Amino acid sequence: MERETFGAWVVAIGTTLAALGNTPSLSLPSTLSKDLDVVGNVLQGTGSAFLADTEDAFTLNKLGNMIQATGNSTVVSGLLLPVEEQTRLTLLIKGNLLQALGSGTSLAEALSEEQTLLNLYIIYGDLLQMIGNSLQALAEGKELKGQNAQTLESIGNWIQAIGSYFSLYATQINHH
Repeated sequence: MERETFGAWVVAIGTTLAALGNTPSLSLPSTLSKDLDVVGNVLQGTGSAFLADTEDAFTLNKLGNMIQATGNSTVVSGLLLPVEEQTRLTLLIKGNLLQALGSGTSLAEALSEEQTLLNLYIIYGDLLQMIGNSLQALAEGKELKGQNAQTLESIGNWIQAIGSYFSLYATQINHH
């Protein structure tokens, strides 16, 4: 398996685990839900860092993956550090916005490339991940204001996960 494909698989598995952990209709015990979210974000950050490392030249895509890995680390900090609820939500918001910025940075490179079917999958993947992370940050902002935004959080997680599979598919097409 190519290194890039491996990294894309790790990201996709991570986004799926985080989405499962943030799906209220599954009625998971809160500790399992949090554990899935933590492991999912650790895998996403690891996969993004791995993807950044597969590019020798400094590109917008490499930078985007580096920013995404930083965002995942920030989310994990918010999930694991013993901090006040307001600080926890602020870390989650900033982490998700960093992930969205990372996807947007990669998207900028994809939009400047020749428009092929492969590139369309890359664009859809980056765009969906950017939207998903933005929705998650919006949901956490609502929670910061005392509103229940669990459904919005879940939708954002699943949109991000779907985007990660578009990106994975593009990576697999590119290496066959």
